[in-house]
Amino acid sequence: MKKGFALILICILLLTACSSNSGSKNSGSPADTGKTEKTENTAATEPAQAKEITIWAWDPAFNIAALEVAKAEYAKTNPDVKINIVEYAQADIIQKLNTGLNSGTTKGLPNIVLIEDYRSQSFLQSYKDSFYDLSSSIKGTDFADYKSGPTSLDGKQYGIPFDSGVTGLYVRTDYLEQAGYKPADLQDIDWKKYIEIGKAVKDKTGKALITLDPNDLGLIRVMIQSAGEWYLKEDGKTPNIAGNAPLKEAFETYKELTDSNVAKVHADWSQFVAALNSGDVASVPTGNWITPSITAEASQSGKWAIAPLPKLTVNKSVHASNLGGSSWYVMNVDGKETAADFMAKTFGSNVEMYQKLLTDIGVIGTFKAAAGGEAYSQANEFFSGQKIVSDFAAWTEQIPSVNYGINTYAIEDILIVEMQNYLNGKDIDSVLSDAQTQAESQIK
Repeated sequence: MKKGFALILICILLLTACSSNSGSKNSGSPADTGKTEKTENTAATEPAQAKEITIWAWDPAFNIAALEVAKAEYAKTNPDVKINIVEYAQADIIQKLNTGLNSGTTKGLPNIVLIEDYRSQSFLQSYKDSFYDLSSSIKGTDFADYKSGPTSLDGKQYGIPFDSGVTGLYVRTDYLEQAGYKPADLQDIDWKKYIEIGKAVKDKTGKALITLDPNDLGLIRVMIQSAGEWYLKEDGKTPNIAGNAPLKEAFETYKELTDSNVAKVHADWSQFVAALNSGDVASVPTGNWITPSITAEASQSGKWAIAPLPKLTVNKSVHASNLGGSSWYVMNVDGKETAADFMAKTFGSNVEMYQKLLTDIGVIGTFKAAAGGEAYSQANEFFSGQKIVSDFAAWTEQIPSVNYGINTYAIEDILIVEMQNYLNGKDIDSVLSDAQTQAESQIK
């Protein structure tokens, strides 16, 4: 009995002790509260998980190189962010984006992607919810006005405008002088005068005025945008071909270039650049991105100048236009806030970074504040001391804004065929009328 009573007494004491400890813990005793705070403080001081974003772009010597500069700049104040830069060909990026967005899943998509301005609206309008609204991160008005159309939708800013495709007329001054002209004679000319000068150059030097690719209508784009028109009406959807006066004059000018025997034909990019570097042509009206290809031929230093673009005679055409150009877009996926911050603090605002992009890579951006920087006013010895970037910056401000819409390349597929019909004798009005009919039936 004594042993049994002792055992019962021991059990009662143990239960009482357990009950006491349990009560102390729930009531927040000093000892237990201190342990809990220590645990919480330890968790609070643990390093946060590293942030990581991925960017897709093409062209290692230009776009990728620009990203590397931005990455290094951002790392100065955000060393915890890992930035992965992935190079793909532009065609591969388009294919991967379409495949991923059509699948309805964001898996495998990047945080940031570079998209050509001619294609951006097709992505924004088709997959608007897949792109992150940057209206609170950047101001579209801080960039060249003509970039607003491609990078915004429904009053919201989705793109960070990047490089300028501003055009100029690159000319061989030595050939020009042999024909009795000087660069000053090219400051305010139309395309008819340009062809007239080309005939004189061909007669005196035997050199072609220009080189053209029959399957590339880049020159047509340049001409019509200088007059504030495009293949589509202002809504970006309705074909604007028949009755488009600038387009008609552009076609007529193209035909006159070929009929006047002042044009050399090329079939691809390598032939195009070779024609310039070999001295076979006297001029090239195109985007400023051609500068590195021209200056690559060091033996021609001092023999080139850049004049304003010739203009059309209709629609108050100006001596400024655009060819190409692209912008950055943040995808609406995990990490979008970090991606937006990266873009806002680099391409969206960093004036000094743009000076470096220009000096080290040759990127002429469209960020207005950067145009007043020292790098933009430097003389270029290859072009006989001409301040070519300052000129391009001034012309950028004059580029007419147009709505590229979503069907630039689809319409050009039609126009390329009709251009050949026109060059082979088909009436211009019939050419444009037939192209209009095809565009209306094919583009929905």
